[in-house]
Amino acid sequence: MFLRHIASLVLFLSALPCMGLAQSTENASPSLFLELNAVQDSGTACRLTFLVRNETGQVIDQSIFETVIFDKSGGVQSLSLFDFRELPTNRPRVRQFELPDMACETVGQVLINGANSCRVDGVESEICEKTLSLSSRLTVELLG
Repeated sequence: MFLRHIASLVLFLSALPCMGLAQSTENASPSLFLELNAVQDSGTACRLTFLVRNETGQVIDQSIFETVIFDKSGGVQSLSLFDFRELPTNRPRVRQFELPDMACETVGQVLINGANSCRVDGVESEICEKTLSLSSRLTVELLG
């Protein structure tokens, strides 16, 4: 009898971490994940590759972000509008942008300065700014 109680207790305690993970996934807030995934020289330009995951629960019809490129010393090199186009829900998208006349070795940081346009159901929305989550796989930082 005593062993059965101990076995039940062990099973219950081992299930606790799994239950916690399930709850945290269910309670996750909607996010628009933007990851700087790669930088690669392409002729005389630097190509930035982004991985985007729209987990907001809404299709984003248009997403244009004002993007600032800083060199390694912190100086502003360019300010551009990056058009990430349509972002369907729960389907990753890869978008690439070229920085003309710039070597990737000079890029120090990339700043998403804000959404220039974010359209959901044909109207401007704040979802792109309110749910934006940034990360970088590289030594080049992605800031926002």
